[in-house]
Amino acid sequence: MTSYSCCLILLLFTWSTAAYGPNQRAQKKGDIILGGLFPIHFGVAAKDQDLKSRPESVECIRYNFRGFRWLQAMIFAIEEINSSPTLLPNMTLGYRIFDTCNTVSKALEATLSFVAQNKIDSLNLDEFCNCSEHIPSTIAVVGATGSGISTAVANLLGLFYIPQVSYASSSRLLSNKNQFKSFLRTIPNDEHQATAMADIIEYFRWNWVGTIAADDDYGRPGIEKFREEAEERDICIDFSELISQYSDEEEIQQVVEVIQNSTARVIVVFSSGPDLEPLIKEIVRRNITGKIWLASEAWASSSLIAMPEFFRVIGSTIGFALKAGQIPGFREFLQKVHPKKSTNNGFAKEFWEETFNCYLPDGSKNSPASTSFHKGHEEGLGAGNGTSAFRPPCTGDENITSVETPYMDYTHLRISYNVYLAVYSIAHALQDIYTCTPGKGLFTNGSCADIKKVEAWQVLKHLRHLNFTNNMGEQVDFDEFGDLVGNYSIINWHLSPEDGSVVFEEVGHYNVYAKKGERLFINENKILWGGFSKEVPFSNCSRDCLPGTRKGIIEGEPTCCFECVDCPDGEYSDETDASACDKCPEDYWSNENHTSCIPKQIEFLAWTEPFGIALTLFAVLGIFLTSFVLGVFTKFRNTPIVKATNRELSYLLLFSLLCCFSSSLFFIGEPQNWTCRLRQPAFGISFVLCISCILVKTNRVLLVFEAKIPTSLHRKWWGLNLQFLLVFLCTFVQIVICVIWLYTAPPSSYRNHELEDEIIFITCHEGSLMALGFLIGYTCLLAAICFFFAFKSRKLPENFNEAKFITFSMLIFFIVWISFIPAYASTYGKFVSAVEVIAILAASFGLLACIFFNKVYIILFKPSRNTIEEVRCSTAAHAFKVAARATLRRSNVSRKRSNSLGGSTGSTPSSSISSKSNHEDPFPLPACAERQRQQQRGCKQKVSFGSGTVTLSLSFEEPQKNAMANRNAKRRNSLEAQNSDDSLMRHRALLPLQ
Repeated sequence: MTSYSCCLILLLFTWSTAAYGPNQRAQKKGDIILGGLFPIHFGVAAKDQDLKSRPESVECIRYNFRGFRWLQAMIFAIEEINSSPTLLPNMTLGYRIFDTCNTVSKALEATLSFVAQNKIDSLNLDEFCNCSEHIPSTIAVVGATGSGISTAVANLLGLFYIPQVSYASSSRLLSNKNQFKSFLRTIPNDEHQATAMADIIEYFRWNWVGTIAADDDYGRPGIEKFREEAEERDICIDFSELISQYSDEEEIQQVVEVIQNSTARVIVVFSSGPDLEPLIKEIVRRNITGKIWLASEAWASSSLIAMPEFFRVIGSTIGFALKAGQIPGFREFLQKVHPKKSTNNGFAKEFWEETFNCYLPDGSKNSPASTSFHKGHEEGLGAGNGTSAFRPPCTGDENITSVETPYMDYTHLRISYNVYLAVYSIAHALQDIYTCTPGKGLFTNGSCADIKKVEAWQVLKHLRHLNFTNNMGEQVDFDEFGDLVGNYSIINWHLSPEDGSVVFEEVGHYNVYAKKGERLFINENKILWGGFSKEVPFSNCSRDCLPGTRKGIIEGEPTCCFECVDCPDGEYSDETDASACDKCPEDYWSNENHTSCIPKQIEFLAWTEPFGIALTLFAVLGIFLTSFVLGVFTKFRNTPIVKATNRELSYLLLFSLLCCFSSSLFFIGEPQNWTCRLRQPAFGISFVLCISCILVKTNRVLLVFEAKIPTSLHRKWWGLNLQFLLVFLCTFVQIVICVIWLYTAPPSSYRNHELEDEIIFITCHEGSLMALGFLIGYTCLLAAICFFFAFKSRKLPENFNEAKFITFSMLIFFIVWISFIPAYASTYGKFVSAVEVIAILAASFGLLACIFFNKVYIILFKPSRNTIEEVRCSTAAHAFKVAARATLRRSNVSRKRSNSLGGSTGSTPSSSISSKSNHEDPFPLPACAERQRQQQRGCKQKVSFGSGTVTLSLSFEEPQKNAMANRNAKRRNSLEAQNSDDSLMRHRALLPLQ
């Protein structure tokens, strides 16, 4: 059974290596073997396998000079390590390197040879199998290149925990340690590259792009990550296409149609050079220019694409390149390659043939017929130029430095340096095993691995804990995902003025270690768009929205396709392409262009505006007129008119009017807290004081003229003290209302932003509208009572109380304040104060004019009427009317009684008053001259009523009191019924002068 197994495994190993003859591998013996996978060719020839015979291995085509240079970097690193006295002394590293032909199938064939050899060693079949040329197990593999190939290889190697260190596979999927347990790499993963691409697009303010990705494990995850980053930055993707080097012509045509019809000028491409080449050739054929290509590192420096004949189409390429490294002595090593000298390198012959376009006659594989397939070239993934059907034989003396190929392009060693670093990483892991001290190892109980019997999984363990300094002085250690974090260089394609070739100009870098927002640096001065222009191309779905506008969504379109909408009033945008307008602060408003905020216009009833000046002038006029009246009353204080109007109350009334006019000034000017708290109480108290004076004054006269025979008690209660007490009590109620208001809800200055957007109205917030209502309501209540008494006393002597003028003033007061309520409720802003000022002034002028102007007119312009006789005559007229009305009322009552008893029609004998039933018009009162004449003998007047005429006589002179008493004694019998009325009238006649 054991022999059978041995034979089976050997058969498997023989089959797995049969496809790789001596010229298809690079192999060297050693104590420890490293495997290598490199794309020496770009692909395989298409071949229809009809299975009518045994399937043959497909042939690799299109030589890759860069791939051979990467292979040389691995050999150089191994030889350098072997010659090092400090690194793995007394140990020799060998290698087995295979060509993947840039395909998964070829890579798996090579991987199977690694796995099979390891299984043979694990079975310990040396004692059963006589293997003369035993090859040690492959303890680690360097490779592969493409992420799709590495994914397949990693799945297989991971089953046996054979460490795989890739130098060019950057797919972020490979960071998944649950699936790819033994995979590590010396290249950053694409997650940072996709973020950097989005950052570049954001930097140039592009938001309308297309994406193209290779249909493999490199392109799909990379472009997916880019979409995520683009979405976060509001970058819209117009189209997204997948490509492959094996896509048929129809598929390529469809992708080109999409690119040609798209309005997006920026195209993000996650692909390798071979996958992108068919698409670029078709675009060149159609001459589709004006596009900006954003290249991933897999093709950014690929000479398969960066060819002079393609430059007019893809000259505006900006791409990412890995950080270049330095490998001392590598240039000389590359120049030493020769088929005869490189006995361990089976790929050297084909390299020589492709480089010099000849063939070596000692190999059937390299006959002219077979080499006819080797055409094209690719830098990094570049192919040879040989296209002729027949080649001349090689002499072997050709000079490698005389031919320009990607193989000798060692100025920017990026992938080559990653290969070099991968080999050294494995070597340092072996060095850690070699120098391990028992008890301090990484394995169970601190044990160490045996360097002479080291296994792959042990090397993997040490690789995960690796930490060393490379030849450039940088620290190398793999993170938990098996990745090395690295930076990117940003390159721009230029056309060399010397030989017309494409050169890669470094225009910036991307530092993944820096803070977000500081990672990208671009020197725009070095960038040439299309090979000559310095102007940044435009790649947006819509034109930029200028400051003062914002982006508006167009229904059914991506968010990057928008229309520019003006910012509404009160909002602004000070940047281009604003997604939203910002609201201005509370005290600011947008300017005309909505590009900034300016302070709002502040409005209040100012002293300097025409309206404020007019109201101020009227208030000052009122103060002046009131002061003038007060001066007149003071100067003529001993005249009958002034005495008759109760001069003390008149002085207080004029003072209250001064306060009313002055209180209106508190409503003008910028409202402050103290003015807001003072103006309403000042207005309310002033008006209540004014109305109280009028009320007490009118009520006193009314009581006097309606009272019977006055007594000392009447005189006591009608005195000045009581009058002032009543005024004080009425005013005190208003003061209490104001104090409660100011204590519970004091008014304050208020900046009103709600009435008009552009204006701040500085007004007074009254604190409590109910309190304001009580203040005005109480004032109106007193005014109503005053109006009532004034109306009752409207028929009193005109010169004495002028009741009709007070009644009229109260009517004006009510009209003003009833009109004030709807006007106050319907206005806003500064006009609220203006309405109240107008109401105060109108009411104050009404009171001043109605009560005092007539008296001032008489005092100043009619002094003849400002006499004692004039006042008494006016008072007597009223007394006559009242007495006559009373006598006539009694006469009518007596007549009705007589008629009911006997029908008597005679006049009352006890009365000397003659009553005549007639319907003549009432005769007027005597003129002033007649009155004066009658004053010497007693004044007789006839008073007319609707049903008769009554003749009365009365004495007015105090010195003639006794004479008149004698004359009246003769008539005492006839006037007995009027004795009480005469006494009352006598008191009333003397009242004005008291």
